[in-house]
Amino acid sequence: MSDDAHILVVEDDARLRERLARYLSSEGFRVTAAADATDARARMRAILPDLIVMDVMMPGETGLQMTQSLRAEHGHDLPVLLLTARGAPEDRIAGFEAGADDYLGKPFEPRELVLRIRALLRRTAPVAPSVPNGPLRLGPLSFDVERGELSDADGPIRLTGGEAALLSALAGKPNAVLSREDIAETLNMDDSGERAIDVQVTRLRRKIEADPREPRFLHTVRGRGYILKPGI
Repeated sequence: MSDDAHILVVEDDARLRERLARYLSSEGFRVTAAADATDARARMRAILPDLIVMDVMMPGETGLQMTQSLRAEHGHDLPVLLLTARGAPEDRIAGFEAGADDYLGKPFEPRELVLRIRALLRRTAPVAPSVPNGPLRLGPLSFDVERGELSDADGPIRLTGGEAALLSALAGKPNAVLSREDIAETLNMDDSGERAIDVQVTRLRRKIEADPREPRFLHTVRGRGYILKPGI
């Protein structure tokens, strides 16, 4: 995975949080910063990070507790690197038992953090889904990814420019979850466009689904984004 990966930094110390965000940004990562677990969860409703760097000792829900919760929600698809001033072996063991992928004691060298992040991203990078050579099948419909054309047995089905662009973005990575932010970036939309994507999804479902209320192909992955699952 390239260095444009999206990192969510969860740290209650404002100065350290700002320093981490600034340094990781200078290393080429996209960064979102959150002050605690509640703030992080609110931000994850809009974005799905590629990796989370999180402090263990936070007020309210601790880093260990949130890591356990994330594992229940996302499995091991979302890497978590824990930061803590408590570096005793039992503390590290507790972090790994909670589901953390890596553990870094404070104080630390920012460069080491970056190296660990890159190592985790390489280790957890998903295999890129294959893009079909021919048209994508959506039941009785066929979508030509290169031309952005949807059709059935009777001929072309009219798509608006926004619907065609959205379907092309999803069809470019079939069976992969795309966050609203990922889609917005692919379509060159600003942050305000993320909610507009939900509207386009609703409209697109009316054209590709027999029952838009029970989608067969275009699914919502709660808290993460959307996934297109082609099929006959």
